[in-house]
Amino acid sequence: MAKSLTSHRPALAVALKLSALVLFTVMSALVKALSDDFPPGEMVFFRSLFAIPVIIAWLSWRGELTQGFIVKKPMGHFWRGVLGTSAMGLTFTGLSLLPLPEVTAIGYATPIFTLIMAAIMLGERIRMIRIGAVALGLVGVLIMIWPRLGSGTAETAAMIGALCVLAATVARAFVQIHIRQLVQVDHPAAIVFYFSLTATLLSSLSVFWGWVVPSWEQAALLVTMGLIGGVAQILVTSSYKFGQASMLAPYDYTTMLFAIIIGYIWFDELPTLVMLGGATLVIAGNVVVILRERQLGLDRTKARSVTDPKA
Repeated sequence: MAKSLTSHRPALAVALKLSALVLFTVMSALVKALSDDFPPGEMVFFRSLFAIPVIIAWLSWRGELTQGFIVKKPMGHFWRGVLGTSAMGLTFTGLSLLPLPEVTAIGYATPIFTLIMAAIMLGERIRMIRIGAVALGLVGVLIMIWPRLGSGTAETAAMIGALCVLAATVARAFVQIHIRQLVQVDHPAAIVFYFSLTATLLSSLSVFWGWVVPSWEQAALLVTMGLIGGVAQILVTSSYKFGQASMLAPYDYTTMLFAIIIGYIWFDELPTLVMLGGATLVIAGNVVVILRERQLGLDRTKARSVTDPKA
């Protein structure tokens, strides 16, 4: 009899998910720390390239390496790569211009935009409860980015950063919708592997816009960033083997705590009350959606396990 691919071990699932979220936040902090010296495209390249050996080792250990190489919709993986790479590059740009907690908070809008895209592109029905959740989340997003829509050199840079992160959340929403379609025909292992491969190839094209030759210390940090991203992706994917997506989704918001702690210690950053207020509304809207989907019994674990890795 074939062994089940999943089992219900909630404590392990939460531990894996929280570990992944801590690593994703540390990776974002490394991106921010390196952003003064390296362009976003170069950092996306290192982030993607050095995730590949980690992913290959993991797929080999799981006995899924063959499935990771086989695809039925190659162009689907290409466009998933374009969207995901764009989201990553936009997020890295935002990290160079905004405080880490603010980038984290704006990123919480992804599920809100995913819900909107699902209604438009997939024809999913959105009833009043989720319409209210979307409206609440969009108000929160507006509150967060409104202070950045000013004039002057510093304000313009912050505005560009906020708009880049907001555009990244929209791109990740498209990725979520695209993955829902890809998992119908291709193995999740293939989606994970080919995203990293496509992102590496696409980001390498940014060399024509100027790359910086890193020192040995900087190269070590860039490689570490990629390895951390690969390990974090594996951990978050593995967490969905042991717990339902609806149970694990609320833990995503612990990244705000991690971002505040790391932002304060590493970059001497503190979130503003306006940003926290907007983030609270976005989180509230997302929680309403999570509870509603749990009530409706919607299980999107398979798609969630291979979604874009928060940068």
